[in-house]
Amino acid sequence: MVLMRKLLYSMAGGIIMALLGACSATKFVPEGEYMLESVSVKSTDKSLDATSLKGYIRQHPNSKWFSLLKVPMGPYALSGRDTTKRINRFLQRVGEAPVIFDTVQANRSGENMLAAVNNLGYLHARVNQKRAVKGKKVRLAYEIVPGERYRVRNIRYLIEDSVVERIVREQASLSSLQPGMPFDLNVLDGERSRISSRLQNSGYYKFNKEYVRFEADTCVGNQKVDLDVVIPLYRASAESNPELHRRYKIHSVSFSGDAAAFDTSRDTSRLDSMVYRGFPIYYKHKLAFRPSVFTNNNAIEPGHLYRERDVQRTYSNFGQLGAVMFSNIKMVENDSLPNMLDGFVTVHENKPRSLGAELEGTNSAGDLGAALLLTYQNRNLFRGSELLSLKLRGAFEAITGLEGYSDQNYMEISVEAGLTFPNFRLFRFNGRDRGLMRATSEISLLYDSQNRPEFHRRVLTSALRYRWQSPNGLLRHRIDLIDLNYVFMPWISETFRKDYLEDETDRNAILRYNYENLFIMRLGYSFTYNSQRNATSIADYGSNALGIRFNVESAGNVLYGFSNLFGANRNDQGQYTLFNIAYAQYLKGDFDISKSFRFDDRNSLALHFGVGVAYPYGNSTILPYEKRYFSGGANSVRGWSVRELGPGRFTGGDGRIDFINQTGDIKLDLNAEYRTYLFWKLHGAFFVDAGNIWTIRDYAEQPGGQFRMRSFWREIAVSYGLGFRLNFDYFILRLDGGMKAIHPAYDDVRHHYPIIHPDFKRDFTLHFAVGLPF
Repeated sequence: MVLMRKLLYSMAGGIIMALLGACSATKFVPEGEYMLESVSVKSTDKSLDATSLKGYIRQHPNSKWFSLLKVPMGPYALSGRDTTKRINRFLQRVGEAPVIFDTVQANRSGENMLAAVNNLGYLHARVNQKRAVKGKKVRLAYEIVPGERYRVRNIRYLIEDSVVERIVREQASLSSLQPGMPFDLNVLDGERSRISSRLQNSGYYKFNKEYVRFEADTCVGNQKVDLDVVIPLYRASAESNPELHRRYKIHSVSFSGDAAAFDTSRDTSRLDSMVYRGFPIYYKHKLAFRPSVFTNNNAIEPGHLYRERDVQRTYSNFGQLGAVMFSNIKMVENDSLPNMLDGFVTVHENKPRSLGAELEGTNSAGDLGAALLLTYQNRNLFRGSELLSLKLRGAFEAITGLEGYSDQNYMEISVEAGLTFPNFRLFRFNGRDRGLMRATSEISLLYDSQNRPEFHRRVLTSALRYRWQSPNGLLRHRIDLIDLNYVFMPWISETFRKDYLEDETDRNAILRYNYENLFIMRLGYSFTYNSQRNATSIADYGSNALGIRFNVESAGNVLYGFSNLFGANRNDQGQYTLFNIAYAQYLKGDFDISKSFRFDDRNSLALHFGVGVAYPYGNSTILPYEKRYFSGGANSVRGWSVRELGPGRFTGGDGRIDFINQTGDIKLDLNAEYRTYLFWKLHGAFFVDAGNIWTIRDYAEQPGGQFRMRSFWREIAVSYGLGFRLNFDYFILRLDGGMKAIHPAYDDVRHHYPIIHPDFKRDFTLHFAVGLPF
């Protein structure tokens, strides 16, 4: 909290510095020149979106925090001209120099905007540049006068190769060229790419988009254009005679596990070789992969027409294998067979094994500890790019403040094993089909042993799941075909049992349920869409992005059906058991959507909506603790700590145990965050969060926690705050400070509306996290 206060004071100081320095910044502007105060772009025609042209501006004014204050320029403006003084050099180094208006850059910006508007079909457009000078500052405004837009009247295809013409016309319905469309050069360029791709995937190995050109007649009057799509005959060189475009078939495909095998001479005489399913495979001494790895991931098939997408699918298939460092594909014309291609595919093995260790320190409510994680990976276990992952983790924590317990330490040992296969093990796909998806099968097993002063817990889990994604990585699916979770409590101390689990008022029923032996057999499905999934870094996290996540899971239905069918016995609570252990039965679904809007290269707005519902039924009246929702924390309503909010109007009275009761069956999250670049790698954010959790049933130990349609909106908590983020391109360290604004647990105005009566000590919560909240 002290650190957050210092950061808040630093931000406030920076704002004051910006206000004080704004007027003095002009002292660094040379005589006869001006500081660029602002740049704007407007259009006289509302049908033309002027904001899309801001990307052509070559010179921008000084950056602003939250699009309001030029804080980064403040330190520089407060410095002196004498650079021999250390303080002046320091202020100028941490600050941002005033941007001096450059007429050359301004004129080039106008020229680029005019070219862009012309490309959209506004052939008689004008770009007016207006400058408003006040003192040593200038405001620059671009006024776009587009005029009337040209539209296509007639379209003709002039294709000299009859076979090419037939292929192009077969997909005429997919063409973006239609009479009456705007004469948009961007659309024309897209059509060139579409035609080129169509032909490259129809055997035309040497075809490229440069063969497609457009001839436009703009002199027909009334802002109309007659458009010709021209594809001439093939020429091997400028001196060659024109001929029909060559259509190629695949003659053969060869594989090699040696990076140098297929050099320019393609001499394989010094290599060992074998033939598998009709495909030659070359290697030195020992083949790193099973022969099926080459053929199963190949989409280039002999006897078929050449298709560029088959080459790309083959690259994609090998690229997703963890045991493959890189692959290379060469297509070569056969010397003796005309219009035939030979494919040479080289696959180079990645480092097969790795060993790692991580040491971390822990601090749980002041209790210090340490953890050691050892990992081992084999990326090519059965020579088919199977990934074996082994993890061994040990943790120790010295617990203080507990009375009545003989042992004051916490120890945990966990062993986890996972095996991932690079395809579906229950289904078979050939190379051509596998290029349509990236699929893996996963088997995992985990044993976790926890010894606390209050109890000992043993957890055994095993799972079989399938994952697959689209070739571009935007869509991801996961099916948990079976997920088994067994929780065993071999020992509970008498002190813990008497103080918490055997409460005469039965107030701790939810707590007691979570310290009983439990068995969960679940299956589930999840879907994820991320429009920036292929980004190699998260440095530009303010850009426009859309993320959608949906998850549904159920547990206990199969077991409950068999129990009913065979008349299984019930325990004292009326629950069916498996091996004398009650199993959980529930249905759970979650939906999340987030969207960001980028205003410029420094400022953006991110919005998030999340909802989840879980319903225990049949063999369960209470959800397992691990499946219950909680609110508050770094990724929820940030005015509250984790498990401090809800459910509904409920407020805990005993902090030792109410972390259990502050969980629910329904969750709602609404978040808005304005993100801005500050300086160096530091970014800032202003956020508003809203949400809560509720229970479906009216539990006695959670009064006021049940969801009611007519009143739930009055139980939505609201918070606001500021955040700081250190952006290191591939990961982000985040520090968020949230203040309570509306607290649904209280009725009196003073406590219900902390935004009106703030108490920093009572209402402020600090969160440290890695990554963005949404």
